Amino acid sequence: MKAELQAIQAEALEAIKSADTPDALESLRIKYFGRKGKLTDVMKGMGKLSAEERPEMGKLANEVRATLTQAFEAATQALHSQQQEQQLAAEAVDITLPGRKPAYGKAHPIMQTLEQIEAIFYQMGFEVVTGPDVETEYYNFDALNTPADHPARDLHDTFYLTDGHLLRTHTSPVQIRTMENQKPPIRIIVPGKCYRVDYDVSHTPMFHQVEGLLVDKHATFSELKGILTSFVRQMFGDKTQMRFRPHFFPFTEPSAEADISCAVCQGKGCRSCGGTGWVEILGAGAVDPAVFEAVNYDPNEVTGFAFGMGVERIANLQFRIPDIRTLYENDLRFLRQF
Repeated sequence: MKAELQAIQAEALEAIKSADTPDALESLRIKYFGRKGKLTDVMKGMGKLSAEERPEMGKLANEVRATLTQAFEAATQALHSQQQEQQLAAEAVDITLPGRKPAYGKAHPIMQTLEQIEAIFYQMGFEVVTGPDVETEYYNFDALNTPADHPARDLHDTFYLTDGHLLRTHTSPVQIRTMENQKPPIRIIVPGKCYRVDYDVSHTPMFHQVEGLLVDKHATFSELKGILTSFVRQMFGDKTQMRFRPHFFPFTEPSAEADISCAVCQGKGCRSCGGTGWVEILGAGAVDPAVFEAVNYDPNEVTGFAFGMGVERIANLQFRIPDIRTLYENDLRFLRQF
């Protein structure tokens, strides 16, 4: 039995050296240590030995098992390290290759325009304030001197919800909320989303507006014209001309619409401006005394003016976009131009 154990050890050690895969090594382990393995068979024969031989053979068998177990563990570790090195070599990155430049997103043309508008008025001392998209009829109409029979309150113009709520049709309600909680002087612009039942080349159901409000003891219409003229020339260039036309808004009196010389034809007349050389850009006017009374301001002590403009309209003029709906189609070929 001694010779048999020594032979098994020598044979197994040699076989372990030649095993080049984990599967081959596992097969060898079963061959020698399995239920029917060579070493297992020899150790089963220990019971046939005499009492004098049994301790010596038992000790030798344990030494052989320990030697082979250690050899299997060493071989397993060596194969694992070898496989890891091969995997690392296969996955190695060639740092001499040129890198891939990440794709950077950019602001949507509407947001670019909105940020530019805010920056211009911020430099003039206006504070940016915001308010809720879902409004009450009081803030959206009543407090802005818009009577119950006004066409703007019709279902075909306004998205009505329940319990006297609606999607705001302009950002002017924020002006009322601000005046309710703040005493003059007030100098704010209100950017935000608005909603109206409209969809064509120049209108979308959801759009962006920037409204402005200035209230003080001696705010004049000439100051309004000066501020808006300065804004237009910073937005569209020093050569841009501006004109004011009488108009009507329930919450301002007197009221006006402002046009600028067409940026496409420079005022000569083209398809973009309908051949007139002018493009309407915003509405404005002196705050109606009825609006001041709704917020408990004394119209004999303060005056003010307000203005409002559509961001999409300005973006269209600035970037020469013929159809406002293009801004919302999410066509990457279009958006990458900006």
